[in-house]
Amino acid sequence: MPEAAAQFNIHDAKTNLSRIIDRVEHGEEIIISRAGTPVAKVIPLNPRVHRVNRGSLAGQLVVTDDWDSPEVNDSIARDFGLA
Repeated sequence: MPEAAAQFNIHDAKTNLSRIIDRVEHGEEIIISRAGTPVAKVIPLNPRVHRVNRGSLAGQLVVTDDWDSPEVNDSIARDFGLA
């Protein structure tokens, strides 16, 4: 069973915003409440893929010998309604 999200009232959330963001960056979800009633949830965004340079996908992609053949190009064109 997942652990319950931490909860902060609005005043504490304003005071501790940088700490809350740090916790969220580490995967935690935080609930913000007003007068004891939850009004918002702060959740982590999906991280973007960070590629540092060309070739970062080396060995992860498979390209067949016919990748640029007229048949393959025609098939792709049909898939996109262009043929």
